[in-house]
Amino acid sequence: MEQFSFIACMPDIPGALHRAAEIITRYEGNINRIQYDRRIDTHTVFFEVTALPQAYEKIREELEKIGYLQTSLHLVAFVKFHVYLPNCPGALFDLLNYITSSKSNITFLDFDDRGQHPERLVVGLHIEDPNMIDALLNQLKSRYRLDILEYDTTGEKLDDTVFYLRLAQKLRSFIGSAEDAFLMRFLQDINHITQELSNLQKDPIEIFENILKVGEYLNRTSGDNFYADVQRVRIKDDIKLFCFQPPCGGNIYLFDTPSERVMIDTGYGIYYPDLVNMLQHYELGDLSRLKRIYITHADADHCGAAGCFPVPSYLNHETFLITRETSRAYGSSNQDCILEEVYTKIINLFSRYTPPSNTVLFPEVSFSDKTTEKRGAFPVIARFRIGDMDFEALEGMGGHMHGEVFYLCPEEGLLFPEDAVINFRSLSPDRTAYNVLADYLMTSVNVDSKLAREERHALLSLISEIDEQLAGKNKKCLICCGHGSVSVLDNGKLVEYTGSERYMAGQKCISKENL
Repeated sequence: MEQFSFIACMPDIPGALHRAAEIITRYEGNINRIQYDRRIDTHTVFFEVTALPQAYEKIREELEKIGYLQTSLHLVAFVKFHVYLPNCPGALFDLLNYITSSKSNITFLDFDDRGQHPERLVVGLHIEDPNMIDALLNQLKSRYRLDILEYDTTGEKLDDTVFYLRLAQKLRSFIGSAEDAFLMRFLQDINHITQELSNLQKDPIEIFENILKVGEYLNRTSGDNFYADVQRVRIKDDIKLFCFQPPCGGNIYLFDTPSERVMIDTGYGIYYPDLVNMLQHYELGDLSRLKRIYITHADADHCGAAGCFPVPSYLNHETFLITRETSRAYGSSNQDCILEEVYTKIINLFSRYTPPSNTVLFPEVSFSDKTTEKRGAFPVIARFRIGDMDFEALEGMGGHMHGEVFYLCPEEGLLFPEDAVINFRSLSPDRTAYNVLADYLMTSVNVDSKLAREERHALLSLISEIDEQLAGKNKKCLICCGHGSVSVLDNGKLVEYTGSERYMAGQKCISKENL
């Protein structure tokens, strides 16, 4: 027995769903999931079925024979027009003969012989074969006076009677010319997350809108519309740290030293060409000087461009596994959550996820092993140098994501706590609005919220310890957050360390350099 999924497009008549269920039952299929919501689409039903492979093929054959099985997502054209009919019996009947022969679906009719235009009928049609539009209109023009009001073959004008088809057309603008089979599987996943969130009393239309907003944000802010807020911090006379905040997603950090350049996290894959252009603007574009990338965790906005760079990426073994899995919750207590799994597919697809392929894995250690050296509450799993600075890789507790790693330079007071510590007040309204989408679609961006709170408290305690150690040097620990500004801890609050400048694609930066 195997699990299969399919989409059924059924007539909106009594007994239609019963007829489909009878076919599935006849071939001993077991329905594991079904979702139909008349508020969304009056015809589309999503099924997941467990059956023997040969039985599933019979189910598909039977459903296809009666016209219930949706096997493709052909672009449906929409046309709306005025047609002026003669005032005689059978006039509408004759018009409908033409419409029926073109295999068009009527979406709108409006006529009243006591109205302002008693001779005029308003007609709206969906036509599955766009090539039939011109033939139909030419036929009608030869017989009737016709005024074309709308003519669309892009899917923009489709109404909610074919909601999922309209959604598929919008998705194509984010993911390119995907095969119908792939797009239909993707619709299955999106429907699944909608089913889960609807059970949590969230509006299904709002869910779809937020999914589309993710893709729209990423596409709208790449290319010519790309920008970043940039902080430049001189760590030593010959070492500078750049913090790049892209429009969406996590921060990208770059150390510029006399001997090499080293990156911590890479941002989304969709921003890779924009990132290269930005590095060139800051005279950091010689990628031959980039020697290593250190990854904090497996989210697409932190390592989704790592595979684009021709250098090794250093990461935790568990992080490596998550980059190969279908769910960001892999390895956590929440790993079976469908919201986490589907969101991972959505964001990886929309953001052109290109995870690290040239990898170097940190040694595996046991978090509970009492013999393991620790820095505060966190095991030290590796050491490395950037320029002449000594760093430690600290294994996180897994509150935000399983396999997460923090990077610390104790002597200089540099801590990279990824998304476990964020200066939310430093986020722009646009970035906050984008981040809220992930929180909405997963209900929480942390795979274990309780553990995330414990982890953040432990990190703030570690930061306070480092501040005490640096007090004699008149320095404070620089907190290089996963999102938002590089900050310091001041009376228990995160405060922006330096001002930033705005880089805009094709334009000069705004504001002064902060060196």
